[in-house]
Amino acid sequence: MEPVSLKGLPENPLLLIDSAPIIYVLEDHPELAPVFRPVFEAHAKGLARFALTTVTLAEVLTGPLGERNEVLAERYRSTLRSWFVVDLDPEIAESAARLRATCKLKLADAVQAASALMIGADALITHDRDFSGLRDLRVLGV
Repeated sequence: MEPVSLKGLPENPLLLIDSAPIIYVLEDHPELAPVFRPVFEAHAKGLARFALTTVTLAEVLTGPLGERNEVLAERYRSTLRSWFVVDLDPEIAESAARLRATCKLKLADAVQAASALMIGADALITHDRDFSGLRDLRVLGV
């Protein structure tokens, strides 16, 4: 896979980051971290704004907490603390239900997409191919 590029997005884009890219970069996955690292480097330089959903927060923390690795869990928390967190509210839940019905998305993926649309994200950064049916949201990384 080629590294994810932010070319074609507006200056200082708002990006909703899905769970897998976060895990790949934080755990320095040998094959997949380099694909997503340019996006995280842009954020570190102040060239992109990051958002995540409460679903992503739960998914990202599951591994370290399941292993009872509080050091790793805190490393994840400290990284994610400065990002905008999109809460799952009734409006996003209904939008996710519509996306599930029309695009046949899994629930977590529908919540990601609905959240990105709700906050006006310029793109969703993911490693999930289930988003191919979306027309109103730019998806990068698939």
